[in-house]
Amino acid sequence: MPRQKKSESEIRAFAPGDRVAVLLPLPLAGAYDYRVPDGLTVSAGDFVSVPLGNRVAAGVVWGVAHGDIAAARIKDILEVLDCPPLPEVSRRFVEWVAAYTIHAPGGVLKMAMSVPDALSPPKPLTAYTANPSRPDFRLTPARARVIEIAAEGPPRTATELAREAAVGVGVIKGLTEVGALLRVQVPAVAAPPSPDPHQVGPELSADQQTAAESLEALTRAEAFSVTLLDGVPGSGKTEVYYQAVAEALEMGHQVLVLLPEIALGSQWRTRFEKRFGAPPVEWHSDLSQGQRRAAWRAVADGSARVVVGARSALFLPYRDLGLIVVDEEHDGAFKQEEGVIYNARDMAVVRAQLGGFAIVLASATPSLETVINVETERYTRLHLPDRHGGATLPDVEVIDMLIDKPVPGRWLSPALVTRIHQTLAAGEQVLLFLNRRGYAPLTLCRVCGHRFQCPRCTAWLVEHRRKSRLQCHHCGFNIGLPERCPSCDAEDSLAACGPGVERLAEEVTATFEGARIAIAASDNIATPAAAADLISRIEDHQIDIIVGTQIVAKGYHFPMLTLVGVIDADLGLQGGDLRAAERTFQLLYQVAGRAGRAERPGRVCVQTYMAEHPVIATLTSGDRDLFLQTEAEARESVGMPPFGRLVALIVSGPIEAAVDATARDLGRAAPNGDGVTVLGPAPAPFALLRGRHRRRLLLKAERRVNVQKLVRVWLARVRWPRTVQVRVDVDPYGFF
Repeated sequence: MPRQKKSESEIRAFAPGDRVAVLLPLPLAGAYDYRVPDGLTVSAGDFVSVPLGNRVAAGVVWGVAHGDIAAARIKDILEVLDCPPLPEVSRRFVEWVAAYTIHAPGGVLKMAMSVPDALSPPKPLTAYTANPSRPDFRLTPARARVIEIAAEGPPRTATELAREAAVGVGVIKGLTEVGALLRVQVPAVAAPPSPDPHQVGPELSADQQTAAESLEALTRAEAFSVTLLDGVPGSGKTEVYYQAVAEALEMGHQVLVLLPEIALGSQWRTRFEKRFGAPPVEWHSDLSQGQRRAAWRAVADGSARVVVGARSALFLPYRDLGLIVVDEEHDGAFKQEEGVIYNARDMAVVRAQLGGFAIVLASATPSLETVINVETERYTRLHLPDRHGGATLPDVEVIDMLIDKPVPGRWLSPALVTRIHQTLAAGEQVLLFLNRRGYAPLTLCRVCGHRFQCPRCTAWLVEHRRKSRLQCHHCGFNIGLPERCPSCDAEDSLAACGPGVERLAEEVTATFEGARIAIAASDNIATPAAAADLISRIEDHQIDIIVGTQIVAKGYHFPMLTLVGVIDADLGLQGGDLRAAERTFQLLYQVAGRAGRAERPGRVCVQTYMAEHPVIATLTSGDRDLFLQTEAEARESVGMPPFGRLVALIVSGPIEAAVDATARDLGRAAPNGDGVTVLGPAPAPFALLRGRHRRRLLLKAERRVNVQKLVRVWLARVRWPRTVQVRVDVDPYGFF
């Protein structure tokens, strides 16, 4: 059934003297009550400024006041801010997320109000245009150039006009004084260009066309639906869901596309602009404050038609959202681990349900949660079994490192070295994948065995030889590479243990003379601009061998890349993480999918010391569904997600004794009963993180249990000091 939108007249307005609830973007218990003053009318959703203690704060009118506060204590709203109101569906979304994650609604609202400056419109700029009835004045060559340029095109600022005419700003001011130029006010920020839904895209295969037509129909229906777009790497999933994007644009709706990595967006944006004739509006942490302000207001006023961004883009105040696409839906980067802890993929499904429109989850390796939802018919599935354009899936070769051993101190097996030589000789490109940043994950003293550990975290310091630093990848602590051991004072005794991408690149440089090599890791590709530069160099074949981490494992299309070498396939299989096998399989399958995506066939070489492991065996056979079935059976047998519920409590603080005491009190007050088990407290794997001691408790429950209600009652039984923080993680992904 089509969505029913409330007209402006149906929105509740509050008159002078009315009490209203105003929710502030703060982790408070709830909304505060304020009075509408004389001369002011407000409506639910309006952004307002209100007094809060001895300062002024911005908040949102949430509805009728419910507090029982004496009239003398109620303060007046100061003003309604010049900003589009927060839509009713956004307010419901804030409340839903707060209830599900067991977090204060104001903390969730803060994500929707992440750019306070955007609540006021930018001041207009003064621009100049030619006066069509200008008076007589002395005309110099410089003045003539200015008049000619000013008479063409839109009004320009003095700086822009002076630059185009190659004159000083003083010439512009002089022409204005004599009346040859007119001052006009123009918006400080132009509306973003609108993508054209009528531009013709590339020709689709029969399978693609069938899937695209299904997504178009679901988008047109203006009703809630969840569709898994499941296709092998290179099957053209992006072009398929672009058809749904075009349909939503044709209907006048906004579209949100969520991507897990900022760097991943560079090639995606290029494809989008080629397809629709205009770039999308971007939303991620690398934007400047001015860009964030412009993007936020464009979303709020509806001029931002398509938004592509990281997980926080989900909380922007969309005026009329009509389609969400979650690309690489399985990716762990969609899980927010700080502040309000949530999974953007799951919350995106909720946002679509509240808004009554379609959402598309796209992946070559869908998460087990999504697969089970398909099997239970909560989601539908569209399948693209073949690569687009006749390309074939790469052959996978497992290299048993127990048999094909590399030279001591090296990490490339003889078989992989041979494959690389053959690929380079054919004029093709190689990707060597190692999911470890830096030079080496551990540095120790050969004399006394001292290991360099972060003083603020339970983590080893990673050597970054190019920067001559030892760095903690969790808190950022770093020191220069010492010449002596700080424990025994031995000189030249420090040894790097294990490889990172820098060390691997060093070996590659020595082994393949003349090869052009680039490292692709978040250390050197931290911005979209850096990612775009690397992509351009790879596409132009200025690089022969890419040595990269997971940042290059998904989403990219490089026609000349025909060989992928996985250096340490066993890396993610170690430890007791619930999703270790699933994540490792997804990562290896995705990185394997980078090979042979055009007319040249590809090959994947997987180096492993565990050749018989089910993940490695499944990767070799290519039977993804068998792996998912086996993983599902293992999880179901012990009641683990998605067949059961988990909630983690993370207790942390700077004083270890206080943390331990709080954790013990929580353990004693833990709920118990049919279908509920609480494990812990126990030290977290990272028992010290960023200077805070950490303990964990884990509630395990059957799916029928209302875990949110249970945890709220549990937390209410215990009091803890201000120095201690108790964070709740519903549906935890990480167990660090």
